Amino acid sequence: MNSSAEHFVSRRSLVARRHPNEVLLFFNHAEIPRTAYGINFPFRGNSHFLYLFGHLPPGTVGLIGPEGAELFLRETSREDEVWNGVGPTAEQTKADTGVERLHPVQALASRVAELTGGHKAPGTVPSVNPVTAAFQRSVLGSTPGLVGLNRELAETLIELRLHHDAEAIRELRCATAVTVDAHKAAARMIEPGVRTWEVLAALRSEVTRAGCAEAYLPIVTPNGEVLHPSMCEEVCREGDLLLIDYGAESPGGFAGDMTRTYPVGRISTEKREAYELVLRVQREAIASVRPGVRYRDLHLQAARSFAAGFVDLGILRGDPDSLVERGAHALFFPHGLGHLLGLDVHDLREFGDLAWYAPGRERSTQFGLSFLRFDRDLEPNMTVTIEPGFYYIPRLLNDPTFAAPFEDVLCRPRLAQFADLHGIRIEDDVLVVDGGCEVLTSAMPKELDLL
Repeated sequence: MNSSAEHFVSRRSLVARRHPNEVLLFFNHAEIPRTAYGINFPFRGNSHFLYLFGHLPPGTVGLIGPEGAELFLRETSREDEVWNGVGPTAEQTKADTGVERLHPVQALASRVAELTGGHKAPGTVPSVNPVTAAFQRSVLGSTPGLVGLNRELAETLIELRLHHDAEAIRELRCATAVTVDAHKAAARMIEPGVRTWEVLAALRSEVTRAGCAEAYLPIVTPNGEVLHPSMCEEVCREGDLLLIDYGAESPGGFAGDMTRTYPVGRISTEKREAYELVLRVQREAIASVRPGVRYRDLHLQAARSFAAGFVDLGILRGDPDSLVERGAHALFFPHGLGHLLGLDVHDLREFGDLAWYAPGRERSTQFGLSFLRFDRDLEPNMTVTIEPGFYYIPRLLNDPTFAAPFEDVLCRPRLAQFADLHGIRIEDDVLVVDGGCEVLTSAMPKELDLL
């Protein structure tokens, strides 16, 4: 066994201790088909499988049961090997994963029956992952003693992945370091006339050079008021703000996630004032990150800071606390402050609010606050993003139904001076540590004059 496999053994042992005498199956599948019409798409394994077993070929099944961990491998044909190459040997798989018992995947049903006392098990391997099919009935759940998805297993996986172990933190440092390098490469290209595709090429080149992948679909746009746009070719013009939300995925599957908003040439006074407001709100939020702080309170702190800033800029009027209570700030800051970060960029997304919200806490129905993806008290070794933003979104501001309740506090003439703002977001990845936090993406500047 390689020393690098020890963390897989440790993680599986933690799961097994919490589920003694149970048989747990983890399927290594992709969320999109790996092949279509003979053309391969990149394969990225299921995150729970990656966490417990590492990178293995698609179709592999991992088992954790009373006799330890076992792997069930899809046998390859000569044709497979001609087209796709020969996969890892049995000895290499054992060394990389720390699993000694390897079987063909066709033996899964009989092995499950053996481990569960002879109960009839499925005759075929299901194509869905019962662990990650969030609260849908498991296709294996009818077999006594065999645990597909249930609340107890979900809570075990949530608890383990909420708090990163040393290996996960090492992977996160790798992902964020490459993310920073990619942003620096892109920043060197930004000038009037450059196309967004050219900037994206610089980002991807740096990530590929580092042996990494993209953690999510990139956002490279001067129209940052669209929060998750489809990538399209745009040209940067003098005075634009180019928003780049881009992150690398480490070789072990962990995500970096960073946003910077870059000035293109000389920008207007209004854009500079708006940028400085976002930067101040973000720095205040990061300074408040420490164990014991409720993440929702960080979001509301940012909302109040924004509301005060909007009043100072003259686009809102009134008391900042009252504005936040009404949700007026969400006209310009419509999303949550951030989210969990780990093996997925919105980590543990398959469990939704069971993972993201602490027991007894429910998602708000108020616009803006309803998009908050995390409401737990921060604890050491959690990693979160801090990403406030200021957007001029015509779809909100020009919607009479949505904007009508706030017309008494909106200063339309002053607001018109920000009509070409589009969007500003500043995002960093933050590891919670004893007594405070560590900004994993701190090597990338965010002061306007340094971008």
